[in-house]
This record gives sequence, C-alpha cells and structure tokens, in this order.
Amino acid sequence: MAHAKTSYVCLPCRASYKQPYDTDRQRICPRCAEPLIHVGSAFAAPPRRDRAAWRTLSVLLHAGVRFHKSCCGGPGYRPRTLREVRERMAHARCTGEPFARALVRPEMP
Repeated sequence: MAHAKTSYVCLPCRASYKQPYDTDRQRICPRCAEPLIHVGSAFAAPPRRDRAAWRTLSVLLHAGVRFHKSCCGGPGYRPRTLREVRERMAHARCTGEPFARALVRPEMP
C-alpha cells in the first residue's frame, strides 16, 4: 500500500510539492536546492504570483504553525492576510499569549 503524500514548500521559490512523508530524509527544492519545509497534508498553496499570501504563509511557518489534519477534517483557522496576522501579533503582545496560539485563534476578543 502506498503512503499518503504530504506538502512541502520552498518559500524563496514560492513553490509547493506533494511527496511521501519520510522523517529520515530531508527534502530539497528542485529549483534552488534549499531545504523544503514540511507544512502538512491539509495545506493548499496560494498562487505563486500572490506575494502577500506567501509572506503571510512565511510568518505562519516561522512561528511554527503547520497545516496538519485534525480529527474534524481540516487544520483549523489560519490567517489569510497580513492584516489578520498584524491583528493577532498585536493581541499576542498585549496579552502575553504565545504568538503561535494567537495566530490560529479564529476570533479576536
């Protein structure tokens, strides 16, 4: 039986690749030879020309947020715009909430 595929991204190239998951092997981007980032199986890549969406994705990935399936089918809420990211960053600074947790919060108090 074949293993399920999961997504890997290259932020400098703004490219996404679906490959079988293997913890022993580091994936390399075929375009720039940089290491790929494992983002999870519930990831949907934005269009390559959408620089703002890739910048938002970069903030999420550098904060440790990934796109793994949960028991209900999807990864849950993820911000889609830089404005949403800025709002959650400000909330995290004011309240002391961890940045990664504030990013995946669906509603702002």
